[in-house]
Amino acid sequence: MDGGETGSMTFDEKCDVIVVGAGHAGCEAALAAARLGMEVLLFSISLENVAQMPCNPSVGGPGKGHLVREIDALGGEMARCIDATALQVRLLNTSKGPAVQSLRAQVDRNLYHLRMLQTLSNQPRLRLNEATVADLVIEGGRVRGVINQLGRRYGAEAVILCMGPYLASRVHVGHRSFPAGPRGQREASDLGQTLRRLGLRLMRFKTGTSPRVHARSLDTSRLTLLEGEYPGYGFSFETRRLDRPPLPCWVTHTTARTHAIIRKHLHDSAMYSGAIQGPGPRYCPSIEAKLVMFPDKDRHLVFIEPEGVHTHEMYLAGLSTSLPEDIQIEFVRTVPGLERAEITRFGYAIEYDCLDPLELERSLQLKKVKGLFAAGQINGTTGYEEAAAQGLMAGINAVRYIRGEEPVILDRSQAYIGVLIDDLVSKGTAEPYRMMTSRAEYRLLLREDTADRRLTPLGHSLGLISPERFAAFEKKQRQIEAEKARLEAVRVPANEQTAAFLQAMGSTPLTQTTNLKELLRRPELNYETLAVLDPEREVLEEETVRVVENDLRYAGYIERQQRQVAAQRRMEERRLPEDIVYSEIGGLSLEAREKLDRVRPQTLGQAARISGVSPADIAVLLVHLESRRRQGRGRVE
Repeated sequence: MDGGETGSMTFDEKCDVIVVGAGHAGCEAALAAARLGMEVLLFSISLENVAQMPCNPSVGGPGKGHLVREIDALGGEMARCIDATALQVRLLNTSKGPAVQSLRAQVDRNLYHLRMLQTLSNQPRLRLNEATVADLVIEGGRVRGVINQLGRRYGAEAVILCMGPYLASRVHVGHRSFPAGPRGQREASDLGQTLRRLGLRLMRFKTGTSPRVHARSLDTSRLTLLEGEYPGYGFSFETRRLDRPPLPCWVTHTTARTHAIIRKHLHDSAMYSGAIQGPGPRYCPSIEAKLVMFPDKDRHLVFIEPEGVHTHEMYLAGLSTSLPEDIQIEFVRTVPGLERAEITRFGYAIEYDCLDPLELERSLQLKKVKGLFAAGQINGTTGYEEAAAQGLMAGINAVRYIRGEEPVILDRSQAYIGVLIDDLVSKGTAEPYRMMTSRAEYRLLLREDTADRRLTPLGHSLGLISPERFAAFEKKQRQIEAEKARLEAVRVPANEQTAAFLQAMGSTPLTQTTNLKELLRRPELNYETLAVLDPEREVLEEETVRVVENDLRYAGYIERQQRQVAAQRRMEERRLPEDIVYSEIGGLSLEAREKLDRVRPQTLGQAARISGVSPADIAVLLVHLESRRRQGRGRVE
């Protein structure tokens, strides 16, 4: 059946929410909707690939790790699954400020899949179905259900598209290419044709993966060992400690010989032979792209990381490639420690269709079809974490749409999830979008350790955080505030004993009595070292201490960002009328008129973030809104 308007029809089955695709976005969307009381049907092309990690099975890092903790704070599943299946965890950027510090985990690919599959299978009101969705049922500008490849019809009040890189996907290795999804799965082209018939703009993007090698073929004597550094907490705020023995990871580097081979065969790479037209992820380039972009760099790091406890496959992070297989063997064996590498899976590039995210509202609902939502890589993003974050929000907002409630919109000062979605729907993207801390204006407020403080009350109010977990959260917040007050109250005298301690720590002796709060702000001191001057302190959990220390040490900067947020919030609270006609507003630039009409921003703040809309255009909009208010035309808040 055509994906356009249809007459009334009967369905073989009905439910409340249908989720198409069981990757990281689809899993979070389905779980959220079911936990909020909806009857959910989750479709997957293959149940053996639920929550698969076709690229490196690693999660976290700056920006991405922040997203995972926010997912957890709202009641999502990814963090718990990571903590249960991690092979190695490290805290990154410990020499830098707390805004960019984040957890990163190497995850057991198969165990992660199995645990998430079990979670989905055990979730009440959620059913899994292995099938390819071929069409949408649209009636009166609203989605009414889907039709699978065999013609079976499923009705629903809301549909969430989470197909990842499967729309008209094509795998490229050297000069050869064929229709396929990641890891040899079937591609899904029918649904892409439906989206085009609905008048939705699609883009063509590219991503890729690295070769895998057998662990027995490594010469570890030539590799640098990277050990895990388990902190006293996990990705989930419910995890108290990760204490499993970590599997080893190693690091090596490319050589001049590596680069010479790749440059010689650059024309054989699908990226540079003209076979691939779509742009790839700028911040995760192939090894060929690295040599083109950084011609003067004589080496690039290669991280050798395990794929699981029940496999000997090691992922070569940093060597993503679409060169022919024989060339992959040749250049991989020029890397120190990989001279006898046995490649178990060759790298490849994959090109696929995705939605232009400017087609989306901030709720992740499609502007042109009510009840139709999209989340994950289909929205132009790259990465498991970005997909899961969108899936969670799409699941929440699909439920609220069905209930006739206002959508949940996280703003840029509230969460990295808010930054992610706002960037997509306000600015669009010309390449696969990856979350980084540099994209957030209020990084110090969005620290990884504050995700629960920012979002758990919201998760509880929505019904995704249990009363027991919320009680534990409130207890932790009381401990944090009590400890900050106590540190301010404890007086430290300016005596010889204090002076000797401070000099030993490389700090200036006191000239007068002060408190522990002030000493904690000295960069050469920290909460742990100050224990010498604070013998009566209680033992607190590591993450509680981390929040206390960061809050006090950076209090001045935090207050400054909070003032900036308050000023920006006034712009966010100024809503734009739905019936506004930008082409009729005199004084707006031509580019601003076109961009505003295409994006249809909901607030003045969102309008200000659209590329091509200048401060002068915002000033014109303000005058227009004031004129409308005086004339009583439309509702302007």
